[in-house]
Amino acid sequence: MSLLEVHNISHQYGDKILYKNASFELFKGEHMGLVGQNGAGKSTLLKTLVGEVVPDEGFIRWQSKVHVGYLDQYSKVDESQRIFDYLRTAFQDLFEAEQKLKKVNEELLTNPDPILVRTAANLQDQLEQRNFYAIDSEVQKVAAGLGITPLGLDRPLGKLSGGQRAKVILAKLLLENPQVLLLDEPTNFLDTEHVDWLVKFLKGFKGAFIIISHDADFLDRTCTCICDLEFNTIKKYSGGYQSYLKQKEQQEIAYLRRYESQQREIERTEDYIARNKVRASTAAMAKSRQKKLDKMEKIAAPKFVVKPNFKFPYESISTQKALEVTDLEVGYYYSLLPKLSFTVATGKKMVFTGFNGIGKSTLLKTLVGEIPALGGKFQFGERTKIGYYAQDLVWEDDSLTPMDYIQNLYPKMTVKETRAALSRCAIRSDHAVQSIATLSGGEQSKVKLCKLTLTPSNFLILDEPTNHLDTDAQEILKKAIVNFQGTVILVSHDPTFYRDWADEVFDIEEFVILNL
Repeated sequence: MSLLEVHNISHQYGDKILYKNASFELFKGEHMGLVGQNGAGKSTLLKTLVGEVVPDEGFIRWQSKVHVGYLDQYSKVDESQRIFDYLRTAFQDLFEAEQKLKKVNEELLTNPDPILVRTAANLQDQLEQRNFYAIDSEVQKVAAGLGITPLGLDRPLGKLSGGQRAKVILAKLLLENPQVLLLDEPTNFLDTEHVDWLVKFLKGFKGAFIIISHDADFLDRTCTCICDLEFNTIKKYSGGYQSYLKQKEQQEIAYLRRYESQQREIERTEDYIARNKVRASTAAMAKSRQKKLDKMEKIAAPKFVVKPNFKFPYESISTQKALEVTDLEVGYYYSLLPKLSFTVATGKKMVFTGFNGIGKSTLLKTLVGEIPALGGKFQFGERTKIGYYAQDLVWEDDSLTPMDYIQNLYPKMTVKETRAALSRCAIRSDHAVQSIATLSGGEQSKVKLCKLTLTPSNFLILDEPTNHLDTDAQEILKKAIVNFQGTVILVSHDPTFYRDWADEVFDIEEFVILNL
């Protein structure tokens, strides 16, 4: 019996059909990856599974009393609560059982009722079986594994960045140890070593899970099956991500062959009908062929995914030093890092790495003038024009449509020009007139990248631009960065994205250790 049955669900958002009569099952212990192009409906599907979204048709049936844990990176928290105390709430039922045991034991002092004795014994067994007396140790282990410990477990949640808070919420969910985990892009805010820890955790996880991720290596290391959302359908493949790719390719080749074979047959039949329907001696045969052709079940033409075409326009600049940083201190109330000094030569591409929360994004925000430097100085080359991509999907007004957003930035562009610009970034015409808040993370990222494709620059500053992009879009973005003639500073936690083109990699974590 399956843990989850999704049967013939159909769901439409405005004019956009996400699923049509889609079905799949999740079985006990199954580790499932959920893949598909940006906007295919992956996040919406997880919300549907937990009841936040109701499908237009079909049904979703969970096994009775199954405990499902859903990673909502934007869930509300008590901002005054310490990280450590928040993580301990994963065991709230056990703390309640402990309090109940204390009350029963107190009552037993004056009333040795056998029922109370059995109740106390059952509660004590529950606490011991679930390792209650090692809770603090378990919290510290998971916090260390996900890179939360360096943030300070006494730090209030309200003082965390969005990425740091997402890691803490993920840690709490893992500590809860539900029977089924539903995780939406859990690696987005994790560094390589913490991704490795999560991989090890998930491989040893005895329950089932469904994970959305654009990290092919992560999926290949953790999943035993893949569900592909494409063209309003959900298709399940056995094996890891690479196995899924091979199976899908073979099926697409076989489908194309069937389609082409049928098209040749249709062409031959239509030619015969055209030549023979006007001749009395062959008209009956032609009519018979026409009836047969009309009854033929036509194979639909293969569909192709629209891919973006990112291209960052370059404005020439004549200077040897694109950026010079001297004893720069960055932070909000206190310096997050030792004093930074470095130079970036014009045309060079530099990558900043290091664990989340160390100060990479804060450094970029300082360089682009979003926050003031706490000390030291930095100087861009004369006539530098910066193109900046911030990793947070935060909008001044997310009720605007992509069309509104781009036209507000570039009022001289015509409607046709705006649509064409968004289309080049793989924003479909129907999505271009939806509010930004209704778009997937990947689609929102493409809207932000569209802005960079419309204004010439000579210095790109990109903060985790691949976080929400699907694999195809990541590859196209990589080519656009490589082809950009100007200078690039990139923050990334994915070495497979930058290792073959970066001129220099600045590991801030190593820098901090060396300067302690």
